[in-house]
Amino acid sequence: KNWSCSCCRWMMSHGAQGHYAHKLLNDLMEDYSNALRPVEDTDKALNVSLQITLSQIKDMDERNQVLTTYLWIRQVWYDAYLKWDKEGYDDLEMINIPSDLVWKPDIVLYNKADEESSEAPSTNVKLRYNGEIVWDSPAITKSSCVVDVSYFPFDWQSCNLTFGSWTYNGNQLDISLGMDSGDLSDFVENVEWECHGMPAVRNVMMYGCCSDPYTEITYTLLLKRRSSFYIFNLLLPCFLISFLAPLGFYLPADSGEKVSLGVTVLLALTVFQLLVAESMPPAESMPYIGKYYIATMTMITASTSLTIFIMNIHFCGAEAKPVPHWAKVLIIDYMSKIFFVYEVGENCMTPESERTPLYPEEPMGDKGCYYDDGCQNGFYPHDSDPYKYSDGQVVNNIQYIANCFREQRATCAKVAEWKKVAKVMDRFFMWIFFVMVFLMSILIIAKAS
Repeated sequence: KNWSCSCCRWMMSHGAQGHYAHKLLNDLMEDYSNALRPVEDTDKALNVSLQITLSQIKDMDERNQVLTTYLWIRQVWYDAYLKWDKEGYDDLEMINIPSDLVWKPDIVLYNKADEESSEAPSTNVKLRYNGEIVWDSPAITKSSCVVDVSYFPFDWQSCNLTFGSWTYNGNQLDISLGMDSGDLSDFVENVEWECHGMPAVRNVMMYGCCSDPYTEITYTLLLKRRSSFYIFNLLLPCFLISFLAPLGFYLPADSGEKVSLGVTVLLALTVFQLLVAESMPPAESMPYIGKYYIATMTMITASTSLTIFIMNIHFCGAEAKPVPHWAKVLIIDYMSKIFFVYEVGENCMTPESERTPLYPEEPMGDKGCYYDDGCQNGFYPHDSDPYKYSDGQVVNNIQYIANCFREQRATCAKVAEWKKVAKVMDRFFMWIFFVMVFLMSILIIAKAS
């Protein structure tokens, strides 16, 4: 019974408040106009408190430099003509009415980048008995943001959201900060960007069009890119591919794939460079990852050119000149030991006397060896009888055969020396380019961090 009585009293009181709210609205709107600034003294400025709550970062278009955000905008001001005595209306302190019925400040986003003219949704306002109006409205904004991609994908971005009145100057409408910074308590985390704050500052600006000052509020959105995606999809593949370039020098020249490997690596890096260029704004400043790609591609081009030059040395053939003395001393004697270039079956512990010479002791039927026509056709003419020659003729024939063998061994030695020179140069440039790739990788990581 007591519960029934309390419910009846609650319904009667709220029914009475509904009646008084209807009567209050009619009384307030009887002589009210929402076209003029609601101040009793027109020489005084109307103060509007602005507070921004960041709900979500919907998109960051680096190429077009546009930031799309979802905001909750709260504006608070006092209307001098919307006050009432709450005792005359059953202690009614606050009512919710449509925002179109009251005067609203024309605060807009100055750096708006949306092509379409989007107005704030017509939400209700909270009206208190002392004339205070609280207007909460959601908004999806597209603002211009100067994007600096120099340290992509380890970059920080600072995007400004500047709000101000479009027609009222600072002597008519004074905008103040509701909070020292944007509210991030209801922020929904973004998969690509981390929000590290949203400080706010109030500025008084003078524009060339007008002599009166204008007040504006600027919120600076501090964003840091989440780099894990780009590390595993852009940086790491580039590091791995770039380390393949020096291995082209280790590939045997007889395989015929040294140049093909360099060209393949160069094409792979070109594809990654295009992926980075598609997402970056067309500006003069190139990100460090783009510079790394260009440097790596230049290095691979140089390594491919050197490979062609070294292969020309390797396949110079018997017609080439002998290896110069300085090259024998510098490359074959010293550099081959430094870079551990040995013949098959040798190592750094093998004594000098037991090492295999660069050419065989006996003549070999190798393509690189030169044979005289007389040696190729035999020791004697086909139509002659070897037993009819005298002792002097036999000695001459033996000398001729010995000269053929000496010439063959000299030719084989010359070809082997040039191949040894090419092999040492391959090993030398392989370590040089390995060091270059390693230093470039360390440099790009240090610059990014």
